[in-house]
Amino acid sequence: MSRSAPGAGSTPTSSARVPDLLPDSPNRLYDREQVEAYLAGKPVPALPEGVHPDDLLSAGEVAGILGISTGTVRAYATSGHFSPGVTVHGSRLWSRREVLERRDNAPGRGAGGGRRAGEPQGPRKAHAYEGDPRLDIAREALTAAGGAPKGRVAAELAALHGSTPRTWERLLTAVATHPEDGALAD
Repeated sequence: MSRSAPGAGSTPTSSARVPDLLPDSPNRLYDREQVEAYLAGKPVPALPEGVHPDDLLSAGEVAGILGISTGTVRAYATSGHFSPGVTVHGSRLWSRREVLERRDNAPGRGAGGGRRAGEPQGPRKAHAYEGDPRLDIAREALTAAGGAPKGRVAAELAALHGSTPRTWERLLTAVATHPEDGALAD
């Protein structure tokens, strides 16, 4: 499989074309036995049918098996989250065995690997600031401000109590949209 296309100047007598192993690749790869038969003018043998664990797969084929994009395959290979594969005539390839092993035993699965599908996630907060003691301050300021713009109230709270005006705007929004929440809700 690691043979490149027949070179210029060779004029095989057989009219059968050697099928490219990676038709979607910018680099052409051919099966060695097929190329040798082609160059010798003998009938070109058919490629084996079915799959084999040692088959070399392109990034597109790997992506299809793993259910990710080809860009993610390349990024994982570059960053070390996946093997770099082997480069054959400019094409990066991975063995089917390695890809199936990765699919069936992906990192993060198994003992200590996080929440499994269908398991409850536990209680969620109603909003990002639920339980924040600054909500009481924001609630009082919002009530006292009447119709003052929220940006002005937030700037005054930031000057008095610290944090940024944007944080206080978020706290004021949380109070306005969730008026029933207590400051120290569980």
